[in-house]
Parts: sequence; C-alpha cells; structure tokens
Amino acid sequence: MRLATWNINSLKARLPRVEAWLAELEPDVVCLQETKLADAAFPALTFRALGYEAVHHGEGRWNGVAILSRVGLEDPEFGFGGDTAEADPEARLVWATCGGVRVASAYVPNGRSLDDDHYQYKLRWLARLRDLLASTADPSDPVVVAGDFNIAPTDEDVWDPAEFVGATHTSTAERAALAELESWGLTDTFRLRQPEPGLYSWWDYRAGNFHKHKGMRIDLVLGTRPVADRVTFATIDRNARKGQQPSDHAPVIIDIAD
Repeated sequence: MRLATWNINSLKARLPRVEAWLAELEPDVVCLQETKLADAAFPALTFRALGYEAVHHGEGRWNGVAILSRVGLEDPEFGFGGDTAEADPEARLVWATCGGVRVASAYVPNGRSLDDDHYQYKLRWLARLRDLLASTADPSDPVVVAGDFNIAPTDEDVWDPAEFVGATHTSTAERAALAELESWGLTDTFRLRQPEPGLYSWWDYRAGNFHKHKGMRIDLVLGTRPVADRVTFATIDRNARKGQQPSDHAPVIIDIAD
C-alpha cells in the first residue's frame, strides 16, 4: 500500500495538479488537508473517475480534510465524535478504514502565536486526539494518523532553530503534545527510512524560501507498530512543490508492505 499525505492549500485552485499527481504516483490512499471546500463542492466524481473512493469533511473557505482510497473505504467518521456540544467547530479530522488500516487525515490547528487563543485551541485539539485514540483504538491495531501537524518534531526538522525561538511549531508544549501521541503508540514512520536532517515538507511562499532550502517538516505520517514495522520506503515529493501555483506543502509518501 502506498499512502500519502498532502496539504494542497485549496483543492479548487489545485485540482488539475492533484489529478496529474495521482496519475503519476498512483498512491493507494491519500490524506488531503486544507481542501477549503464545502462538502457539496467536493469533486468526488472526479476522483471516482480516477479509481478513488473519497470521504470529505469541509466547511467552505477554510480548513477541510479528505481521504481518497482505491483499496476500499469503510466506516467514515468525522471529527472527534461525541455529541454536537463537544464537536470541533472546524473541519480538521476525518477517518476511514482503507485496505485494513484505520486512517485519519488530520489538519492540526496552526496556533498562530504563543499568546494567541488559537495556540491553546491547538494544544486542546491535540489532547483530544490523544484521548480519542485511547478510547477508540489500540496500538496493536493498524492505525495511521497523517496530515499537516503544524509541528516540527525536532530541531533537525527546521532550517534554522534560532528563527523559531518563541514561536509556534517548535514550542515545548507542542512537541510534548506530539510526544503524547507517540507515547500512546504512534511512530513517525518517515524517520524510519529517512533519518537525515534537512528534509522538509513546507516552505513559505515568500522570499524564495523553497529555492533557498528554508523549510520545515511539519507534515507527518504517524503509524502504530503494525504499520511502522511494514514501512519499506518513505519520501517527500519535492517535485510537487515546483511549477506554477503549487501548494506551499509537498506530499509525504510511505510504502507499506502487504
């Protein structure tokens, strides 16, 4: 199974690029973030013509997550479940079982700044995700949580740690929240095959940062041990960040042996 995650930063703006990329890379399961579409506008028929079932959780102008699968798509769920009073106000999490693996496409809140309410929302969101995993899954089951985490796990995942002192994405509390997910039973599967520093999945559009290699690795594929033990290959598709009007993120891809 080839599984990928990609923050495409508006599916409406980049659908032709996504279609071409699917045809070229032929992934089996794709987690998309920042679709920026309402559910009614999601191009499910376009993906079906390419051989993919799809589930989408969107709200319109902002956020939005989806899962595409050509190996089956069962038991879709949205957000954190529970009653509507506790529902996430933003469309950031969708689940489905694909090829026997329980998959989540996650778009973790950005946080904005350490003194912003959105930062506290981010930490609460990550804690809810940890609690949801603990209550609905088991580390001995094949589970993948993939997406834009808006967290660089270590200083090796940013181009210059000094640039992020006192900022989001590298703060102690965010990294601790990510470590809590790992302590439950998730592994950063990309690092199993690509341990070297300086590998990034996001580059700011400004100042030519992509060409200057000033990026961050904030797009992650976290898997339980039954998945991690079967990962044979991992890469970041930098080519998808090139060309006209790309997303500011590149796809992260892993191959999982049958």
